Amino acid sequence: MILTLASRSPRRRELLEQLGLRLEVRPADSDETQLPAEPPGDYVRRVAREKARAITGEIVLAADTVVVLEGVVLGKPRDVEDARRMLRELSGRTHEVMTGVCARRGGREEVLAATSEVRFAALTEAQISWYLATGEPLDKAGSYAVQGVGGAFVTELRGSVSNVVGLPLAETISLLARLGFAPPWGAER
Repeated sequence: MILTLASRSPRRRELLEQLGLRLEVRPADSDETQLPAEPPGDYVRRVAREKARAITGEIVLAADTVVVLEGVVLGKPRDVEDARRMLRELSGRTHEVMTGVCARRGGREEVLAATSEVRFAALTEAQISWYLATGEPLDKAGSYAVQGVGGAFVTELRGSVSNVVGLPLAETISLLARLGFAPPWGAER
């Protein structure tokens, strides 16, 4: 069975392909605007659900990842200065990385939100400017990538590491199994 991944994220694709899953990638276009007073967990589950519903396939998987600092969602930065602002806010603090995941097969849906806690080192302006010059922060939720250069600023991580990368693998495999999609170690080859 081929899994349809409704995502543009190369990280999600890589995580799933590392498990040996056969994928068809069909990015979903959906409005990712947070609704007024919408809690972060509800927000990521809603966006993941909308992405999954926007794509056809035997079994569709969609996800949305955000960084949450004191209840405020930090999405992808608009520009370099927005990324600078986010990195300053994260400096020396603990934040959450939250990913909503939705799997859909026929009329059935399974949805979850996974949360990991990440602590950042206190960053100097020189570190922030250096990191921004790499270009890495500009298309990442919260303006950093734990699997990239941004990992140099992470002093502690509690929870799923793959969640912080963009897809909580253990939770996702369990969610897919509830829809009858065999995990890679249980699939007949």
